[in-house]
Amino acid sequence: MGEFTLCSLLLLNDVDYPWFSLIPKQNGITELHHLNETDQQQFMHEFMFFSRCMKQVFQPDKINIAALGNVVPQLHIHRITRITTDACWPTPVWGAVKAIPYDNKQANGIKNQLVTWFKANNACRFH
Repeated sequence: MGEFTLCSLLLLNDVDYPWFSLIPKQNGITELHHLNETDQQQFMHEFMFFSRCMKQVFQPDKINIAALGNVVPQLHIHRITRITTDACWPTPVWGAVKAIPYDNKQANGIKNQLVTWFKANNACRFH
């Protein structure tokens, strides 16, 4: 989807949930405490900023947070919007239902929503 100062923002390919990962652009980082203090603060700034974006753009009932790293060790924090009528509410999303991929129009629509919100909220460091 784009880049913040510290993190890349990825959209997971599942139309059932707007599901994103924030990934620090530093190789070999597997835990938050591996970031230096300045980068920890930057990570939290980007994380909280994007959380506000998700709440306003997607209006979920809940935003789930996960940082498992069992399959992909590089630090990545999942942010998953949940609504009470989604495909597997209230259980976790992992493996609950088969993922349905976005088509290009849907993925671009989400990116446009994010970029519009970022511009309106002075996120000049997102591209």
